[in-house]
Amino acid sequence: MILYHGSNVDVESIDLGRSSVGKDFGCGFYLTASREQAERMGRRKARLYGGEMVVSTFEFDEKAAREAGLNIKVFESYSKEWADFILANRKNDTRTQIHDFDIVHGPIANDDVGFQIRRLLAGIITIETFLEELKYKEGITYQYFFATERSIQFLKKL
Repeated sequence: MILYHGSNVDVESIDLGRSSVGKDFGCGFYLTASREQAERMGRRKARLYGGEMVVSTFEFDEKAAREAGLNIKVFESYSKEWADFILANRKNDTRTQIHDFDIVHGPIANDDVGFQIRRLLAGIITIETFLEELKYKEGITYQYFFATERSIQFLKKL
């Protein structure tokens, strides 16, 4: 499968130490199967940090990763389990993972979802309202998260 990473720099080698804390699935390397989504992220990074938008392309051998016994979590859609997972990771301000997954695949908490998460954390809405409002978002975009050195061995730069 082909995956993309949008940034303001070309990723020649993946350095998990460069990832930020408080992200959807934790500190790690994020990719998407949507080139359009990667381009949007690349443009955003270029606006924030300077430079030009760059999309790095990788091939992911999911079958080999599964056969090697990697711990892979898949969230098929927005759900209470997904929301709880996102909230816990976004609250984590350390580089230590709060889960033991090598790879996580699931919906992106985009800016609209991020706004709803902030409302939920502030106690303005309930988890049930949060999930109900997410049902009306158009075009769920999924992300792939690689958390461990072992997991990134299954990515090949193209």
